Amino acid sequence: MSCHNENPCPVSPIMCEPIVVVRDHFIPQIVPVIHPIKVVDKVHCVPVEKHVYTYSEEEVVTGPGGYGGVTVSSKRSKKAAVRTSRSRRKK
Repeated sequence: MSCHNENPCPVSPIMCEPIVVVRDHFIPQIVPVIHPIKVVDKVHCVPVEKHVYTYSEEEVVTGPGGYGGVTVSSKRSKKAAVRTSRSRRKK
């Protein structure tokens, strides 16, 4: 019997370039996307009328016969009194 290990015609093996097999793996990667929000409070001044009424009182002292050039008739004093009382009501 002959030995199987002995080859009557010895040969050298041929090495080919390796075949590359790529196995892709995808893993989710969280990337923050920042959306800045800026809130601006605007204050608008609007003129609104507010009516304020003032009054003044004056006492005039005259001598007999309108001394000092000041004369006060009875009609004017009544009108002044009415105006003053109306002004006081409008507060």
